[in-house]
Amino acid sequence: MQLDINFVRQQFPALAQSSESKIAFLENAGGSCLCTQTTEILNSYYNHHRVQPYHATPISQDAGNAMNAGYTALATYLNVDENDLYFGPSTSQNTYVLANALWGYLQEGDEIIVTNQDHEANSGSWRRLKNRGVIVREWQVDSETGSLSLEKLHNLLSEKTKLVAFPHCSNILGEINPVVKICSMAHQVGAKAIVDGVSFAGHGLPDVKDLGADIYLFSLYKVYGPHLGVMVISQQMAGLLESQGHYFNSAEREKRLMPAGPDHAQIAAIKGVSNYFDAVFEHHYGVDGAVNDKAAIIRSLFHEAERIPLDRLLAYLNQHPKVTIVGPKTSHNRAPTISFLPQGQSPHALVRSVGDLGAMGAAGHFYSPRLLTALGINPDSGVARYSLVHYNSLADVDLLIDALEQCL
Repeated sequence: MQLDINFVRQQFPALAQSSESKIAFLENAGGSCLCTQTTEILNSYYNHHRVQPYHATPISQDAGNAMNAGYTALATYLNVDENDLYFGPSTSQNTYVLANALWGYLQEGDEIIVTNQDHEANSGSWRRLKNRGVIVREWQVDSETGSLSLEKLHNLLSEKTKLVAFPHCSNILGEINPVVKICSMAHQVGAKAIVDGVSFAGHGLPDVKDLGADIYLFSLYKVYGPHLGVMVISQQMAGLLESQGHYFNSAEREKRLMPAGPDHAQIAAIKGVSNYFDAVFEHHYGVDGAVNDKAAIIRSLFHEAERIPLDRLLAYLNQHPKVTIVGPKTSHNRAPTISFLPQGQSPHALVRSVGDLGAMGAAGHFYSPRLLTALGINPDSGVARYSLVHYNSLADVDLLIDALEQCL
């Protein structure tokens, strides 16, 4: 089954506008377009439910039910219990809250492992725990490829290790890490695993239970939804965390890790992401089709749709004499987030010139300066990055290639 790209793009109003003006949006790693299903629920909630939810009045109960539907829908696609879901304004802010909450689990002298491959959100907050006496050990990437070696991790793990934080997928390299193996290695020494899935989730929500992560993090605004960060926390792990909310809310699960309280409309709008996935499934397989593992089917459909334009872009970049790809050179085991160094001009200058011709990308260190430093790349100049998701067409990539050809 091939993804019906025309049907998919019809679900995104912004793409209809960009198609008319011949603009390709290729910076999805920074944030995806919102699907119609998300904006419809947002608008409906703001227009009809501007009350505090969960109180006794009917409209307040309706508002609470709309929020509950968001929890239920997302939990289903992640294969977790609704009680495993927590929300906050962004993944960056969520990790700062978690770092404080973890102090009920960590003690002075405990060891944690972080990587220099991560977005700073899944690195900086844990590194700051050294100020409380926690010993921070860095799992360093290969200085040539940027990849993480399981052998290096094995040498860092010990009975003193309490926490291993690492990315599911690098937002610079696009390389997908072996999450199941890493989580298993951490658990073998009694440690907990925190996985940053921000750069992976937009390509198809994972089966978090199957991954084995104790905490899995991602951002819904990169998964066609509202600007929320998601924390999937196993109930065993949640029992080790100290409440970060008001003392009188410490027994309310939804408020323990969201000190300022939730954005009610955005939590309700999470259901829009699920509605979009449902619509894609039903369009391709029918309501009575194979529904045993809808999330896995959607994920496979998206990955295959992404591979075709990814292969075309990588083939062009690999043969170009003025381009050095940063990360895997083939589509094997990688997401369609492609970073590279141009010869003869800065990444920022190139991206501006290409953008003037209609292909929208970005340049910089993308909150991963530690990784670029390890690779010998100046974080101040950074890399050029173009990132695809399933709604990007071959026409988008051809527009980008034509623009690069003129500007390189």
